[in-house]
This record gives sequence, structure tokens and C-alpha cells, in this order.
Amino acid sequence: MSLAKIIVSVVVLFTFSQQSWTQESEIEMENVVVTATLASQQQKESGRNILSIKGETFSSLPVHSIDELLRYLPGIEVQQRGPQGSQSDIIIRGGTFQQVLVIIDGVKLNDPLTGHFSMYVPVHPSEIERVEILKGAASAIWGSEAVGGVVNIITKTFSKTKSVNQIKAKVVAGEYGLFNGDTYFKWSKNRSVFSGGILSNNSKGQPLRGTNGFFHLTTANLSFSQQLSKDWILNFRTAADFRKFNAQNFYTTFASDTASEKVDTWWNHINLNKKTKNGLLNFDAAYKALRDQYWFRPLAIPNDNKTNFFTTQLYYTSQFNKQHGYTAGMQVQRKAIKSNDRGNHSLWHGAAYSIIRHKFGNNIFVNESIRLDWDESYGVVLLPQINFAWAPSKFTLRASAGKSFRDADFTERFNNYNKALVTSGRIGNPDLEAEQSWNAEIGADYNLSARFRIGGTLFYRDHTDLIDWANTAYTDMPRKDNLIPTGTYALAKNVEEVSTAGAELDVIYNERINENARMLVTAGFTWLKSKNDDPVPSFYISSHARYIVNLSTAYTSRKFSYSINGLYKRRDEQTSAAINASISPSYFVCNAKAAYSFLKNTGKVFIQADNLFNKKYSDLLGSVMPGRWLSGGFEIAL
Repeated sequence: MSLAKIIVSVVVLFTFSQQSWTQESEIEMENVVVTATLASQQQKESGRNILSIKGETFSSLPVHSIDELLRYLPGIEVQQRGPQGSQSDIIIRGGTFQQVLVIIDGVKLNDPLTGHFSMYVPVHPSEIERVEILKGAASAIWGSEAVGGVVNIITKTFSKTKSVNQIKAKVVAGEYGLFNGDTYFKWSKNRSVFSGGILSNNSKGQPLRGTNGFFHLTTANLSFSQQLSKDWILNFRTAADFRKFNAQNFYTTFASDTASEKVDTWWNHINLNKKTKNGLLNFDAAYKALRDQYWFRPLAIPNDNKTNFFTTQLYYTSQFNKQHGYTAGMQVQRKAIKSNDRGNHSLWHGAAYSIIRHKFGNNIFVNESIRLDWDESYGVVLLPQINFAWAPSKFTLRASAGKSFRDADFTERFNNYNKALVTSGRIGNPDLEAEQSWNAEIGADYNLSARFRIGGTLFYRDHTDLIDWANTAYTDMPRKDNLIPTGTYALAKNVEEVSTAGAELDVIYNERINENARMLVTAGFTWLKSKNDDPVPSFYISSHARYIVNLSTAYTSRKFSYSINGLYKRRDEQTSAAINASISPSYFVCNAKAAYSFLKNTGKVFIQADNLFNKKYSDLLGSVMPGRWLSGGFEIAL
């Protein structure tokens, strides 16, 4: 399907939604965000392009995991390796997948082993109050990885969202032995709130080259919130995430690759906050333990990697007066790895930051941020950022400029470093410098109502020392101890300079048409262009899409509901003769879901078709995505 046809389809759907917009509505779009400044403010005051999606959206759309939900939101590129949450890379505004920071309730989730695990979110979808997506650099607030953007998952228990006690359960069955199940509860009494859930997706998978694309993915979590006194609140979460899946050609294009992978994650987070007369004092401490086992072939000795990540932060946000406010904080982190492939290493990290917020008159908002980062690997980095917004009436003009950076992960530094002999593959580089970039953007939003927003943004990023993998001859390898002259290798290296320019258009519409009908529409168009001065093309910087169209729509009328997700990508073509694989220059995929509610809307039965048109495609060379997949199920909410 051509790009023109996709855009026409979006316009037609947009026009249809306009016809019902004039009716009175009781639903308003989420307009309070915290990701830009660590303080609650309206989106128009942030000076940033921030998309906020309610957690309830997850159950209304034809998706099975959080990364699949993000895949269809405006301006987000999700490069999937496997279905239903097996593994996905998140890209915002081009670049590499390590340049997006994922946080849960204000705490960093990204693993020090690799950014491939960033979307292993140890929270049940029903526990999510909203997801805030900040597009563009935010390192001056959040630090390393916040280069292309930030995905902030805010949960109901930690945000003290008011809701009734609830029990939910869902069962899904389908082709290829698919059987998914999940259950969730939330109970509150007096000053205490408890919640918990288990989500499990399982299938023997569709046929691949000599294997099946099986997956067994289970997430379980328990959360607790206690109001200790009038001003003090204690929050706690413990979670586990267990994943085993086919990983054929996830990381190589070798014909001998019949890989599988097993990733177990444990997550604990304690939060204590106190309301003061003029602000909020917040303390967080979180610990993440992850074990990744990767078998290149069934009888091979697996790469066995164990990482530990500890982070703690303290910040205070307050107001000088009605026109000016501030946030000041500090962080301490320690990351460590024990691996038969990458060796044993550990790093300490510290940071201090400050954010100043200004309101001039009723329409002008300025936010200034500065962060001082120190790390054992890269030393000291100073990161400034300034955001501006002019918001008269329904129109907002915004601009932002600042510096961002990212340090190499343990895989980029030490991959294949601890093995006796490596005949081919990716080789780490312990001498990598931290990548740095300057970022600028300008955009405008128009709010036709509290339920309908359209916005556009132009952005530019100039990167130095960008970290990526590039094919490298044996003679040019900096270390040859365990390599062979005839081997085929890719080295992690600092690409000299990369510039990325782009434009994005976002449309968000959420309307209750009448007492019995409502509609949600999100649509986005993104154009990107990256220039690389290095003569040897690197892997991930050249793999992001040049054009992206994302679309999600959900319509409910009385007892019936219908939803569709659509995605169009145009990117560079790639081929691999060794495994007869290719990356097509463009593709369009679509998922659809239909549901019927019963028992006074406490029960629901549904059918779903993933990849409705049975499109053959891959997001990354060799990682073949499933064709059409039919499923159905029921859910109960009491």
C-alpha cells in the first residue's frame, strides 16, 4: 500500500470523527503531565511534545503487550523481534533503541546489560494509570538514555488514583497453541491500597526456518500504598518477569542461528513522599536483578549474564511564589554484571540537578534545567536544557533546546570479550566514549477542545561520538586476543558525527458522542532523515524508518465495541542471502478487534485478528514477524 493511500485513509477517518465532535462530551483528554519537570503541570506549560495515554486504552485496542500499544501511538517506532512482548526496541525521533529512557513512577528501568530489555515492564497493564511519552531530549532531567525521548509509566497505586475496588480476569486462546491469561485486583480501605496482577502470554509459535517462534512470557507484581499521616505516604512494589522465547536471528544473520533466550527479572521499588506547605519531598530506592541466558544453538553453552542495578534519588519540588517554582534533586546509582561472556564489572554513578519553572503573565511559560552527571566510565558531563511555551487560548507555540548524552551499556563495552575463541559476531569495546548531542525543536499545538488536539513539530539533533555497531575488518580490530583473521566481525564504536532532522504531526481525539457511544482516535505522521559522516554504515542508526504513519481507533456503541490499529513504515531496503531474508522498503500492517459486553458491562467476549492482511515483514533483518493470527476470548471485571 502506498504512502499516499495511507495518508488518505487517515484523513477519511479523521473526517468521520469530526462529524461527531460537535456533540457534548463528558470525557476529557489527560492534560496534566510530570515527565518534563518532575512537577505536575499542564501539557501546554511544559514547552514539550508530550503524549499522555490512559491505561484503560490497553484493554480497548487489539494489543497483547505494552510495547504493542506504543507501536501504534503517534511518532513512536517499535522495532519488534518477536510477537506479544517477546522483545522490542523503542525508537523515538530516529537514532538507536538505547536512546529512549523507560521509567516507572519516576525511576529508571533500563537495564545496564542492553537496551533490548527496556520494554520488559514489570507491571500489569491494569495497574497503569497513564503512560506519558516525551518526544525529544530530556537528559538534563533524567540523565543517560533520555536522548530521543522518555516513556514514563505512572501506576495507579503509586499515584494514589481514586478508584473503586476491582477484580478483573481475562482468557485468550487462538491459533498456533496461543493461550493467554491475566488477572488483576485492587483493594483499598481507609488509608491503605493493595493491588496485584499476573499476565501470561504463551504459544508454540508460527513456523520459522527450522524452528517455531514460541514464547512463554509471564509478569507478576504486588503493590502497596499506605498513608502514614496527613502528609506522609509510603509506596512499595515488588515484581517478577519471566520470559523464554525463540530468538532466531534476533542478533545475527547466520544460517546456523537457531537461538532461544530466557530472561528473568526481579524488581523492587520503595517510595516515600511528604507534602509540605508549598511543595513535595520525594524519596525513591529501587533494585533490579536480571539474568539473561542466550543459546545460539540448543546444545551450545549459553551466554549467561547476571546484572544488578540499584538506584536511589531524593528531590524536592516547590513554589517560590505563584509565578515561579523549582525542583532540586540528586541521584546515586550502581550497576554491575557477572557474565561468562562479558566478564565481571561494576560502575558507580551520581548526579545533581535543578529545574526552574517560570510563568510570565497568563500565557508565557519557561522551564530551565541543568544537570551535573558523574560516572566512573565517562567522568563529568554538564547538561543544560531550556523549554519555552506561549499558550494564548487554544493555541500553543513551543520551543526547546538542550544537550543530551548516553553511556555505553555492558554489551557494547564487553560483548564476546570473555570467550576463549570468537570466530564471528559482535565485539565490545571498553574504550567507548559517552555519546553527546545538541537538540533543538519548535512546534505548535491547537486544542479544538479538551478532547481534541492536533500538533506539529520540527526537530534537529546533532550527535558526536554516537555509539553503534559497524562491520570491521580483523586488521582494524583494536583487540585480537580471541579473534581469528578469517572471522566476520562488527565492532562497537563511536561514530564520528550523525545529524538527524525530522517533522512529526500528531492528532488525538477522545470523545463521548452520546450516552451510549464514544470514540478514541490517535494518528501520527513522522518524517526522518539522518546523515552519517562515517564511511562505514552502522547498524541501528541506518535501520530506523524514514516515514512512519501510526493509527489507533476505538469505537464503542452500547454493547458493541470495535478497534483498529494501523502502521505504515518506509525505510532502507536490506537483504541477507545467507538466510534468504530481506527488509522491504515499506510495509503496512493492521490489527482489528470486535467485542460484545454483557452482564451489565461486567463481562465481555471478543475476537481479534493480528496482522489482518497477512503481511510478510521484518522490523530487523532476519527476525521474521508472524503472519495473520486469529484469537478470541472473554474477560470479567467486578
